[in-house]
Amino acid sequence: MSTFTRRSVLAALAASPLLLQPVWAQNTALKISHQFPGGTINEGDFRDRLTRMFAAEVEKRSKGSLKFEIYPGSSLMKTNAQFSAMRKGALDLSLVPLSYAGGEVPEVNIGLMPGLVTSYEQAYGWKNAEVGKELNRILNEKGIVLISWIWQAGGMASRTKPVIDPEDAKGMKIRGGSREMDLILKAAGAAVVSLPSNEIYAAMQTGAMEAALTSSTSLISFRLEEVSKALTTGRAGAYWFMFEPLMMSKAVFDRLSKEQQATILAVGAELEIFAQNAAKADDAEVANVYSKAKAKVVDLNPAALKKWQAIARTTAWKDYGERNENCARLLKLAEKTL
Repeated sequence: MSTFTRRSVLAALAASPLLLQPVWAQNTALKISHQFPGGTINEGDFRDRLTRMFAAEVEKRSKGSLKFEIYPGSSLMKTNAQFSAMRKGALDLSLVPLSYAGGEVPEVNIGLMPGLVTSYEQAYGWKNAEVGKELNRILNEKGIVLISWIWQAGGMASRTKPVIDPEDAKGMKIRGGSREMDLILKAAGAAVVSLPSNEIYAAMQTGAMEAALTSSTSLISFRLEEVSKALTTGRAGAYWFMFEPLMMSKAVFDRLSKEQQATILAVGAELEIFAQNAAKADDAEVANVYSKAKAKVVDLNPAALKKWQAIARTTAWKDYGERNENCARLLKLAEKTL
């Protein structure tokens, strides 16, 4: 390269401040993807609302240096592709059930382990407990940063009869939501169907599936009352508690300034109170929605919960604990919180 050419290149670089700025200073909008129905900051599925509240508050506190684009309803990419895309830095943020990535990172199935979490107080206690710190460490190693801890209790919608005790599931085609949930359903005699929550409606409508376990919010947002005749709620207790946090690509997070990182983590933590209150409200509201649709609504009772938990210990928990050392350690730490 001639001296003239080198000087020309250097002059062009100097004249282009965008090229000299770090990525975080270029005001590029970060993309947030999720599978849930879109709404507004004040109305709709609380998980979509949370992403909008997060985006607005971070943009405000960062004085516009961080902006966001939100893609609900898996409109940016398929639901099950989001976790992997974040790990590669191809997606900035996502609010997605952590257990959906269990095939890629088996440790994350701790986020939907039947009977291991039975209350919101226990669930949110994980964050500062040993189990939460260990899960956070593993996710960081896998290229993921936890931004907001979000837990949801769930229930089961059915096309036919209420499913309360394990024996009620025998012979039914049921969606569990994770490998471990599928294991206890199989042990109860059910045939399992694996698909993300935004595909439940079509499967139940066609009869490809008879019942589905999912969060109270999804039972409402995906209008499953239209294809259900019975609902077992999680408002009085549940063996189905899902961890579906707001997460960020570590590769993207690491490119931000320290101030921007601190802002994102602070806003994410503050929104956890909103998430917990909204999830509890939906646990109660789902019963009203299904009652109005003339579905038979029942609650899971303590005796039934213990039956499911007993099955889980000998199937799902055992299987998970034997997968690798990380899984065994996470399970042991989680059991301390029971």
